[in-house]
Amino acid sequence: MSVEYGKETSARRGRRDDARTVAGAHRPMRRADREVMEPEDIAAIVDGCDIVDVAYADAEGLTMVPLNFGYEYDHDGGRLVLWMHSAAHGRKIDAIRAAGDRLPVAFSMRTDCEIVAGRTACGWGESFKSIVGEGVASIVDDLDARRRGLQLLMAHQAHMPHVEFTDAQVRSVTVWRIESERLTAKVRPKPAAAHGGHGKHGDAAADSVAGDNAAGGTTV
Repeated sequence: MSVEYGKETSARRGRRDDARTVAGAHRPMRRADREVMEPEDIAAIVDGCDIVDVAYADAEGLTMVPLNFGYEYDHDGGRLVLWMHSAAHGRKIDAIRAAGDRLPVAFSMRTDCEIVAGRTACGWGESFKSIVGEGVASIVDDLDARRRGLQLLMAHQAHMPHVEFTDAQVRSVTVWRIESERLTAKVRPKPAAAHGGHGKHGDAAADSVAGDNAAGGTTV
């Protein structure tokens, strides 16, 4: 499955309040005005995130785990590959193996989260940048590919892009990756500060904007 992105122009994008969930189809983002479409902007959001939450189902049921990651992003094709490392045994590794090395997963990440205060409880919200996606997790066996994955992890998490790993170091951990099949990106910028004074928080804009959260819902 190819990565799917909308083709709407910014002039046509608004709220999709009539969107419905349909079996076998992908529901479009309701707040289309906050959907990020440009590959460069999507890559910048990923680069600003330190943790990815990965959800999957196994014999025990549904679960989710937060993980550090490295990544590769294809600006032309829009495909995101997340790289992780783990111990040789554990629930997520067992789940990947049990799924024939093709475990369906969902993932999310967020950055630049900041509370936006309002004058009433329902006027509060949060600014954010977020990614939500689906993909397939698999264990990486090739030694050079595993080394590459560890280098990407260090480049992203430690800002050390040229770390060298010995074969023994590479073999001491399990390297796995998630190849995205679909993702969406969303931004709610912080409202500009109002002038002239509007109470303690001085932000009238916060009272007029529904508190949309990173997952697409709203506050109170």
